[in-house]
Amino acid sequence: MEGLVFDIAHLLAGSLVLVSFMMLYQDRLYSLLNVFAFHAVVLSLSVAWQAYIQDAPHLYVTAVIALIFKAIIIPLSLHRIIARLGIHREIETVVGVGPTMLAGMGLVALSLVVMLRATAEADPLAREDLAFALSVLLLGLLMMVTRRNAVSQVVGFMSLENGLILAAAGAKGMPLVVEISVAFSVLIAFIVIGIFLFRIRERFDTVDVQTLDRFRGEKR
Repeated sequence: MEGLVFDIAHLLAGSLVLVSFMMLYQDRLYSLLNVFAFHAVVLSLSVAWQAYIQDAPHLYVTAVIALIFKAIIIPLSLHRIIARLGIHREIETVVGVGPTMLAGMGLVALSLVVMLRATAEADPLAREDLAFALSVLLLGLLMMVTRRNAVSQVVGFMSLENGLILAAAGAKGMPLVVEISVAFSVLIAFIVIGIFLFRIRERFDTVDVQTLDRFRGEKR
């Protein structure tokens, strides 16, 4: 029974890494947002399973918060922002999809090597989940670096934060008050980001980061 519990935990955490690769592969904003919502659903399932394994009811609250905010509210809000701003639907990248995926695989391998060695004395379930969590975090950072569109960079930031939640849940969780405060901090950050997107689009008529670089130092 214990082996099955570990296998399911690793399956869910590994699935989160796989969905992170799916986000890196997307070249359209709507598809990216749909995959991000799926990413949040998998995160919720993983955290809920950790709650069951650890007998930690407060982690169920974390799973519900992730499901409501990250799988429903934030993707729907970003869909509306894209529609209202008339943002270009295709995602422009700094490098091609192929090199990005190869870099992602390298980051996952690095995460596994570093984390498994650094946590050699830790609980087997926790150390492997922490390795997967670091992989998700680095893949989110990779998305932020390789995407030119501000909305896709916001999604990369949110997926990076999903990796932090997975790490906290795998490492025997964190206090409920901290989880709730983090959730509201992310929501407030998202609201602020939405306001900035509207202002940027209104002033510069684009949210492409490379295009915005050309406006630096210019007066309008």
